[in-house]
Amino acid sequence: MTTSPARPRGNLVARVSEALRAEITEGHLKPGDRLPSEAKLTEAHGVSRTVVREAIAALRADRLVEARQGAGVFVLEAAEPEPAPFQNIDYVRLSSMIEMLELRTAVEVEAAGLAAQRRSAQQEERIIEAFRAVDAAIAAGEPTTAADYDLHIAIAEATNNPRFAEFLAMVGGSVIPRRAMQDAADAAPRTYLAQIQEEHDRIVSAILAGDEEAARQAMRVHLRGSRNRYRALLRG
Repeated sequence: MTTSPARPRGNLVARVSEALRAEITEGHLKPGDRLPSEAKLTEAHGVSRTVVREAIAALRADRLVEARQGAGVFVLEAAEPEPAPFQNIDYVRLSSMIEMLELRTAVEVEAAGLAAQRRSAQQEERIIEAFRAVDAAIAAGEPTTAADYDLHIAIAEATNNPRFAEFLAMVGGSVIPRRAMQDAADAAPRTYLAQIQEEHDRIVSAILAGDEEAARQAMRVHLRGSRNRYRALLRG
């Protein structure tokens, strides 16, 4: 007679913990309810006490249950989900924009230096195309936000470290607004945009020349300049 091989304990632990998790998430076990005793769970699931203890430990690690000395294991209230990063940014408030520009400076200055060091010929072409797209939008009197954002994405991609582009994608294109500055600035929007594009030109030229420090400095000047312009609006 042949016997079936014993199941690995890890599989049994996962099965019991998932069964208990389902009882909780489906509302059969509610917050404040006491879990059945180890003996009852052992009998109900046909496993050892060790497996039951490890399954409960997994639920405790996920903050679904807690053990109370001398009383047993109880179901906890569902925890509030952690908000996704960068979801509570008020892009209308200038102070929020300044906060984001400070963070972008920390990330994008290094991105510019790495792009100067690592960019490929194809990535150079992508940066140039994105830069020219900003020029074209300015010349046509069209919004430049999307083209500007795409230029910064192209530089981030040229680092050949995907985390830089992922960061900008997570933050989103709204981090480069134009309306607040244009509505509040005394100068014509074209003058303001021409200044921004001159700063872009210095960044792109340094990257294409392979000058890491110049690229970092140009990006630093660009983002600090934006931050100072927003601060001027706050003071005004």
